[in-house]
Amino acid sequence: MTDVVIVEAARSPIGKRDGGLAAAHPADILGPVMMETLKRAGVASSDVGQVVGGCINKVGAQAMNITRTAWLSHGGAEEVAATTVDAQCGSSQHAVNTAYALIASGAEDVVLACGVESMSTLPIGSDAVAGAKAGYGKPVSRSYFEHYEFTSQFEGAERIAEKYGIGRDDTDRYGLQSQERAARAIAEGRFETQMVAIDAPVRDDEGNKTGETTTITGDEIPRETSLELLAKLKPVAREDGVHTAGSSSQIADGASAVLLMSAERAAELGVSPMARVLQTALVGCDPVLMLEGPIPATRKVLDRQGLTIDEIDVIEINEAFASVVLAWASELGPDMEKVNPNGGAISLGHPLGGTGCFLTTKAVHELQRSGGRYGVITMCCGGGLGTGTLIERL
Repeated sequence: MTDVVIVEAARSPIGKRDGGLAAAHPADILGPVMMETLKRAGVASSDVGQVVGGCINKVGAQAMNITRTAWLSHGGAEEVAATTVDAQCGSSQHAVNTAYALIASGAEDVVLACGVESMSTLPIGSDAVAGAKAGYGKPVSRSYFEHYEFTSQFEGAERIAEKYGIGRDDTDRYGLQSQERAARAIAEGRFETQMVAIDAPVRDDEGNKTGETTTITGDEIPRETSLELLAKLKPVAREDGVHTAGSSSQIADGASAVLLMSAERAAELGVSPMARVLQTALVGCDPVLMLEGPIPATRKVLDRQGLTIDEIDVIEINEAFASVVLAWASELGPDMEKVNPNGGAISLGHPLGGTGCFLTTKAVHELQRSGGRYGVITMCCGGGLGTGTLIERL
């Protein structure tokens, strides 16, 4: 198959709920990231074969193929096709993996993968709620219940904690670690090479747009905390649950993009690759526990390449909940210093459909910064899915 490389990866700052990006249209968060990614690579939009974007809540401002809307709204060549895919939380990682498949198969030689979610505008589940209110039915049929119990991701995270013997102190400590690592990364400027500033409308105290704009340049979610403060937080799923707002992914707004090419096309364009994509995976898992997908996804990409977890230098696993990472770690046995070295969704936020490319961007830039060779990106996804990508620094 064709050798597939990543030539650039970038992201917006991650905005907190009702923060600096809240008044921006999702197309105006994603579009600038798309165009800046191409600019940094020195690639014209007309050189792109396809754009594949991830987004979950495809209703309202994110309806009507938000990937295409963002592309056209910010000057992308009109002859370039754009599609929006949904693999729940892993949507934009699936976009990366789909881009890889398009290039490896020879169908395209340049593909831009990306993703966006504005959770301030469209909270999680907005598409299901809007459809039900409009009388268009519910997303889960009665026949589903003949096969599976229907649970929330919050409940799934608690059941995983029970299964793997993970307690409240474990999740609090992991939440603190995420915050400390994000703080260190920001203090040391580790995100500067990947960040794209976003101009966003300003709102007044009543929530109305003032007509002015502000430039958002940094992540808004990281905060100072301690084990003592985390211990005081109330559980979010059960009265006796182990997860709180301090050990769960944060509601967020943001976008990210990863530009992939065949190695041959990169050479023709004079572009220097940052990494090579070696393996990809999308796996199914128990839809009741729901969030164990990173375990088989990681094993699949490692086994296919003949590598062990000890050979991986950087691992980005989405911190949907602390128990997801801790359960995965108990099964895979990684060196935890290599896992989310710059913080994760607990400290930086989880803009749903945008997170997969965000994690990929973090992994690519961290390999470049640290000089490591191999990186793994993996995510759990609603409904019982797991995404996996194995990359090698070039």
